[in-house]
Amino acid sequence: MAKEIERKFLLNLQKWKPIGKKVFIRQGYLSDDPERIVRVRISEKDGFLTIKDLSQGIIRNEYNYSIPLVDAEELLKLSISTPVEKFRYNVMKEEKLWEVDEFLGENRGLFLAEVELILEDENIDLPEWVGKEVSEDNRYYNSYLSKHPFSKWKIIS
Repeated sequence: MAKEIERKFLLNLQKWKPIGKKVFIRQGYLSDDPERIVRVRISEKDGFLTIKDLSQGIIRNEYNYSIPLVDAEELLKLSISTPVEKFRYNVMKEEKLWEVDEFLGENRGLFLAEVELILEDENIDLPEWVGKEVSEDNRYYNSYLSKHPFSKWKIIS
């Protein structure tokens, strides 16, 4: 069983500059039940099937499997909601891999940074382009964004 311990942040767009190669990702959900999310993802020419259970704070079990691209393409057609499309930048900072997502389509304008940890209470140095933490705000889960796109949110300042 693989434990995912992950923190998620909004980006400070005034300080963020795209770094390195960007990879196009398209992903859809076959189940969005919070107790068992099933995701299919295509990243460049690779397919993946991922199952995640209910989050306990920033921790949850995650099972990730490589699948043939043709299978991923077929499974994506079975998505229960609009697939999420985004560009991903992988950025190494202080020996941590940060995954920075620039969302496309109806989620355009949303930028998120995620970092996986070894321990839940692990101290990390945040890069200057990291903004507000949204780790426990379910609205920023990709499964939520597939049904409730960012462009449709009513944001109150």
